Amino acid sequence: MSRGQGGGAAPHWDRDALIASPFFASVAPALATLPADRFPAREDLNALAASRAVTSGGGAAIRFVAPAVSTSFEDLYEVRIFRDGEVATREDNWHDLFNALVWVMFPRTKAVLNAHHYREMLARRGERLRGTARDVLTLFDEGGVLVACADASLAELLVGFRWKELFWQRRADVARAMRFSVFGHAIHEKAVAPFRGITAKALILPVAREALALPLDAELAMLDERAAAHFANPEALATTRGLPPLPVLGIPGWTPENADPAYYDDTDHFRPGRTRHEGASTNIR
Repeated sequence: MSRGQGGGAAPHWDRDALIASPFFASVAPALATLPADRFPAREDLNALAASRAVTSGGGAAIRFVAPAVSTSFEDLYEVRIFRDGEVATREDNWHDLFNALVWVMFPRTKAVLNAHHYREMLARRGERLRGTARDVLTLFDEGGVLVACADASLAELLVGFRWKELFWQRRADVARAMRFSVFGHAIHEKAVAPFRGITAKALILPVAREALALPLDAELAMLDERAAAHFANPEALATTRGLPPLPVLGIPGWTPENADPAYYDDTDHFRPGRTRHEGASTNIR
């Protein structure tokens, strides 16, 4: 499937192939409601958001609208979302489609991120620098993966860059005690045509073992609530080092190639790091 950037032919659309891929499991319930025979239009996304009563960080009903030139503070992307619920969304565009689907599936977290962006922009109005808080918000919004983990020792391996030990030597434990849900719409976009080296930012969330057996909708709702609570804490925005890197094609089953242990020996892909990622927390107790 090619990536469409709007203004030309619609991207090749295969809804069922997306739903079947683990990369898109986090937005699969929303994907399943979209047309099977054509790339979704804004009106499809608006109907979906309305059906779930999705609201912005400022409490406005979310609507996906045509982009417009920003001529004032009120026209800026995050400000427009916060105040009016208007999410600038290009037609026939993978990046913006996945952003819309994440709004639908993780509305609490997206609203918290939007509220933080708005407050930071208001406080820094007129300044040229974005600030650390907005950098953290953008890193996660674009490239985040929610990692539900019921085994602290596995979380420690992830934070410690011990990729082969985690994904190969403890492969069965990962299947039993970890779930990976893509949040960042830029990761979704890259996964339309995946390539070795895709790296996300992991938010590790501790869960009870039984939570991993929840139905998908219930699991995603739980993760949304937990992620929203995490980012509601100002300490979560203090450093960009709080979200450790995660080479997503190392996750068991996310590419046929990683069924071979030698796959994890590529240090350009699975880069070694410090024994503990500075500033990162597993949140596991």
